[in-house]
Amino acid sequence: MGKTNFSYLLVALLIFLFGVPLADDLAVLSGPPVRLLLFSCLLIIGVASLKGSGRLFSVAIAFVVAGVIFNAVAVKMASPAFLYGAYASLLGFLLIAIWYALKQVVIGTEISRNRLIGAVCVYLLLGVIWAMVYTLLDIISPGSFHGISRLDEPGWDSAWLYFSFVTMTTLGYGDLLPVSATARALAYMQAVVGQFYIAILVAGLVSAYISSRQN
Repeated sequence: MGKTNFSYLLVALLIFLFGVPLADDLAVLSGPPVRLLLFSCLLIIGVASLKGSGRLFSVAIAFVVAGVIFNAVAVKMASPAFLYGAYASLLGFLLIAIWYALKQVVIGTEISRNRLIGAVCVYLLLGVIWAMVYTLLDIISPGSFHGISRLDEPGWDSAWLYFSFVTMTTLGYGDLLPVSATARALAYMQAVVGQFYIAILVAGLVSAYISSRQN
């Protein structure tokens, strides 16, 4: 775990999670170019956390390059096909990141700062992945959600991030609602995964702390 530094991934996720809502609220920052910049930051900064993961790092680099190119072309040409390619590239990168982070967080008995940061990154990655799945579902099957105001420009909408994390924390304000059966299934599965992750994480950290004290 010494080769891994999840601080880079955490910084990338925070830039993305705060940058997208800020770009939505401030008209001067809104638009496809800003979304392209935020998207690229998440990929480029985040991939540094996978350094030392061997073959996974090479695959992650490939997803980063493909994602930035696809998203840039989608912004320039307003092409849905390239936008789907950008989503697929981001999803591939996030799945690799969450797999590698989980291995680092779950395996081992010591409690380190890097391990705790990795645990936070996994939770945030779950929220971003589900937000992207909700976005794709609404594109494929419009009307799956009630209360979502779709942006005119292609790119990320902060409403999906908001709905994803509100669902995962089981906060449930009720302003955004899943309507279709698939959307509801995704919502309750995210709530279950979010709660189980917290429970398993706390149990694992307590067990690691007890083991380190005994040693």
